[in-house]
Amino acid sequence: MPEISVDVHIGRSVTEVYDFLSDARNLELWFSGVDTVAESSEPAGPGVAHVYRFPGRHRDQRLQCVAYVPGEHLVFRGDRMWNALGAQTPVYSFTLSPRPRGTLLRLTVQCRLAGALTLFAPVVAMAWRRDLPRDVRRLGERLGAPHCHVISAPRRVRLPISAFTPASSPTTVSPAIAPPAPPRPQLRPEPRPEPRLEPRPEPRLEPRPEPRLEPRSEPRLEPRPEPRPDPHPEPRPASVPAAKERAPRPAA
Repeated sequence: MPEISVDVHIGRSVTEVYDFLSDARNLELWFSGVDTVAESSEPAGPGVAHVYRFPGRHRDQRLQCVAYVPGEHLVFRGDRMWNALGAQTPVYSFTLSPRPRGTLLRLTVQCRLAGALTLFAPVVAMAWRRDLPRDVRRLGERLGAPHCHVISAPRRVRLPISAFTPASSPTTVSPAIAPPAPPRPQLRPEPRPEPRLEPRPEPRLEPRPEPRLEPRSEPRLEPRPEPRPDPHPEPRPASVPAAKERAPRPAA
């Protein structure tokens, strides 16, 4: 449900600006949300309905005044419009407050979407952000104050009243413009003390004692005892005589 608002300063009194806005027939002269409005002899007030056409539509719709506070607040609501993608219900809100050199006007547009049209809410909001600054400048030209000053760019806001109330119970509300909120004090974060790092003592390295090498003793060689003669020697065997040579055998 897009809600777009814009603030403008107009160099006219509150009475002049409100009288011009309360006549729904003047909407077609400057407002892009209204194409045509049929003539009506009914005076402005809560519950009064007008026949109008929304831009791009060929059927007549009803535009009803749902809030009316003379010199302060005014709200118009259109009928629900259906198409192949869903439905939309437009609401136009005007809030006025006096200023030393003119009037501060807040114009708010709200579109209630249904069906697949809810997917196109960003596109609808973008179109109103583009058109609202042009509309308030044309309003200033119609009121004879061409040098009106747009104070704030279009932004998303909340309507001051619930504009989708039943038509049988019109609502009267107080002005919606509230004094600006005081700036919030900025709190500086207190600096945190940095942790103090104690120097760690370096480990003391004790010198390792060098190993003591003792001289190796050379092996001592004992003299081998000489063999003693045997007192009872065994007799040696006699030598075997060599075999006699055989004489050759005579042939037969």
